[in-house]
Amino acid sequence: VVEKIAGLAARDVLGVHAMGSGLSRTFGAVRDRVPGGSKSVTRGVKAEVGEVQTALDLEIVVDYGVAIADVAKAVRENVVAAVERMTGLEVVEVNIAVSDVKLPDEEDEEPEPRIQ
Repeated sequence: VVEKIAGLAARDVLGVHAMGSGLSRTFGAVRDRVPGGSKSVTRGVKAEVGEVQTALDLEIVVDYGVAIADVAKAVRENVVAAVERMTGLEVVEVNIAVSDVKLPDEEDEEPEPRIQ
């Protein structure tokens, strides 16, 4: 539950293109295309949950041109607020790793469906 909340809160931040490393995004894109499959909101999120505290590790991909430090700060604030508000747990640690930068001319690993 904590991972889902953190994943959704991180994706809400402007400048976050995707979550997870390149390999996990590739496997996730394949898994998402399987009929009946759903997008994994926990991709790129790991949580250690105790009785009253939690620690989170997030792996994000940012859009080219954004200030990475500002995006990381916004992600940290949004995730802490959402997790603490929804679960009542104290977030003691949020580690953010930026694994990639999405360039404007790069294709997404999940292409838009073509309508003919």
